[in-house]
Amino acid sequence: MGSAVITARAAATFDPVGRSVATARAFVRDTLQGWGYTDVVDDAVVLTSELVTNAVVHAGTAADVLCLRTEDGVRVEVSDHYPEREVPLQSSGLDYGSPDRESGRGLLLCAALAARWGVEYTPTRKHVWFQLDLPERPVGIRSAGPLLPTALLPVTDERVRVAVVQIDGSGSISAWNDDAAFLFGHTAEQVTGKQLTDFAAWPHTPGTNTGIADALQLSRWEGSYGIRGSDGRVIPVYASHLRVRDTEGEPSTVCLLVRDYERAVLQSPVRAPVSDTAHENRAADPFEVFIGSPAPDDLDGLLQRTVERARDMLDADAAFLLLATDDETELEVRATTGLPSARQRFARVPVEAGTGRYGSARMPAVHEDLTAVPGAVPLLGDTGMRSVVTVPLKVEGRLTGSLGVAAEAAGRYSNEEALRLQFAADRIALAVESARLGELERLRRGSLSFLVEASDLLAGTLDRDQTLALMAQMTVPTLATWCAVYTIADQASEPYLSYVLHEDEDLIDGLKALLSKIDPPEPVPTPGARVWAAPSEAAHRAALSTSMRSLDHDAPLSMGMATRTTLATASAVGGETVVLPLVARNRVIGMLTLGKPSDDHFRQEILELAEDLSRRAALALDNARLYSERMAISQSLQRSLLPPGLPDVPNVEIEVIYRAAGEGNEVGGDFYDVFPIRDGAYGFAIGDVCGTGPEAAAVTGLARHALRLLAREGFGGPAVLERLNAAILDEGARSRFLTLLYGELWPQEDGSALLKVVCAGHPLPLRLRQDGSVEAAAEPQALLGVIEDLELYEQEVTLDPGDVLLCVTDGVTERREGARMLGDDGLADVLATCTGLTAGAVAARILRAVERFAAEPASDDMAILAMRVPEPPLV
Repeated sequence: MGSAVITARAAATFDPVGRSVATARAFVRDTLQGWGYTDVVDDAVVLTSELVTNAVVHAGTAADVLCLRTEDGVRVEVSDHYPEREVPLQSSGLDYGSPDRESGRGLLLCAALAARWGVEYTPTRKHVWFQLDLPERPVGIRSAGPLLPTALLPVTDERVRVAVVQIDGSGSISAWNDDAAFLFGHTAEQVTGKQLTDFAAWPHTPGTNTGIADALQLSRWEGSYGIRGSDGRVIPVYASHLRVRDTEGEPSTVCLLVRDYERAVLQSPVRAPVSDTAHENRAADPFEVFIGSPAPDDLDGLLQRTVERARDMLDADAAFLLLATDDETELEVRATTGLPSARQRFARVPVEAGTGRYGSARMPAVHEDLTAVPGAVPLLGDTGMRSVVTVPLKVEGRLTGSLGVAAEAAGRYSNEEALRLQFAADRIALAVESARLGELERLRRGSLSFLVEASDLLAGTLDRDQTLALMAQMTVPTLATWCAVYTIADQASEPYLSYVLHEDEDLIDGLKALLSKIDPPEPVPTPGARVWAAPSEAAHRAALSTSMRSLDHDAPLSMGMATRTTLATASAVGGETVVLPLVARNRVIGMLTLGKPSDDHFRQEILELAEDLSRRAALALDNARLYSERMAISQSLQRSLLPPGLPDVPNVEIEVIYRAAGEGNEVGGDFYDVFPIRDGAYGFAIGDVCGTGPEAAAVTGLARHALRLLAREGFGGPAVLERLNAAILDEGARSRFLTLLYGELWPQEDGSALLKVVCAGHPLPLRLRQDGSVEAAAEPQALLGVIEDLELYEQEVTLDPGDVLLCVTDGVTERREGARMLGDDGLADVLATCTGLTAGAVAARILRAVERFAAEPASDDMAILAMRVPEPPLV
């Protein structure tokens, strides 16, 4: 630096990583601002950024940065540890080509911006240095504007009056100087203790949408508004607000106000940002200037480019953009750069004031040091960021989001940066809101289709286990990475882990084992999703314990399957977990648990969709439960109406096939029974009650039990049926008519069997002889349950060895296929083919013929009773 006297120096070394470039920029900026060299800060930062990039990115070595201060300038040296690298010197005559290319661009900038620059080599490193001279300015003046002709100077009155107004923490005026009384006509006694809002006429500063009450809460604020004078006229003023606190810690705001046309007295000079496009068309779209053209079509791409441009515009270390929910009560992280985005994406913070709440979201805010106000910007907790500026995104006065940039150094941002960022936010807000609404519309259309399909699937089954499986399969992976369904049997029961599903089937067992070891979530009926931290905490503990055991055994390469499963489960369950109650008929019947992998969050729209699904799933699950309970009760009662079993009748084969129509019915309107009456005598019956289902089954139970009781009391066939007829008529309106074939069977010593039969309105029994002939074995008589006075009689039938007696209900004979019906003749034809078959084979062949007669399932109950007297064995 020749004979210049060095008055200060600052040095730092930066590692060969990309992030060092931003850190080096901050180092140079802070150093030069601390020395008071704001005039050359921008050029120094640009040159340092290029030279450090060459060192840490292209040369791949650490970079040493040295700043030297003199009375008339500053010298910055950047050294790397790669001296063999070829450096294109300015005097070499080389063609530099396009200035947009990477190599050599730093030296081109040095030549363009620096007063002097050069490259020096040592045996171990290479130095690139540049000298920036300070502009001529009066001694003691930090910055000054150009010399202007008198005619161009701002116009003021003979005396410039600066009103000094102090506002206490409640917004009341506590101090009002003489200039304020002169400008506005109110004496200090008239205004002290009154709210400033009683006198302020607030037009909303363009681009900020900040009210007077909001402005008084900011640490610094500049802008225009009006003050109503004592004569009622509004006096436009330009104001500069500074928020301070007294020695006792009480906050207040000091407001300096001048007439609006005298704003030059207070207004901070705006530093015009250096723009490579300054020479381009001034009518360019501000949106395209900030975002670039073409703009991304998708919302995520637009948001990501926005945060990257915002970070570059303010030379920040990080930037973030949050979008507001429809009710503006929460903000959801949608794009970040320089922050752990995987951990923060879709995280939500409330907008209201308070610790851990984003109280500054509705207005521009500058935090010079976050360590002094921890929790002011919850998103930046534990990220190392200290200074931050945030501005709202508003469309037609409604909060739609928040844009912020942050730096690792304190005190990097002021109101000037806030205004620049707010200008950018106003340019982008409408495009972001339009893209967001488009995304929401697509999501809602998809959600509607999803819910319609889910409703159809859930309505298509009444099986409890299938309903549980459908619930999980509809949520994974559409809504969540994994899902667990807990069910609650009754109010006194604990939640039970009923179903677990993960998008990776290999992790289901590990996930189920993990959830089985922790207490289930509390069954709270409050609607909506609530965060459940237990799975994530348990997964982290299990992973830590497993890792420690692996270290103790000193065998990480031979890690067992159990260890790998535990670590994989911990990673899969380590993210956000939410619980949605399954509420049906004002009772919590279970919980639907949804989870994300490590450091992931649910977005609000997904939670709302899951809540809607949980309501439908809860009703479907409760319907399945009620149906299962009803079916269990119905089947238990129906089984009680069936005969306990068939007795062993000497020298007679008996086979029964029974089919009840209707899903879940074991007993319908058709019934049968075979029972012992007394020694050597057996009763048998086959009947058909009008109708099907539980009502018919009730008459079935009455008939079967009455037949057994009356027969064992010694009544003959006609007497038994006449008394049963009276019992049915006694049921009144609940009575149903009944066709019944009742008989008594006596096996004979000669190998034959004697039967006494009464056929009350029932299809006639058919007798199959050994020669293949088929004939009716009884005559038709009046059915039961219609008239009171019946005159019934019985007929005797003898079954010789090899003979078969077939008794069926009308579900067999009335089997239809279109206009065709099986009928008595068709049944006789089938029976004629059964010569020589056992009773079981006869019954099976009849059933097969009935089923094959028509393609559609049978719609009526069927009962088939086959009795056969076997032929004597050959000697």
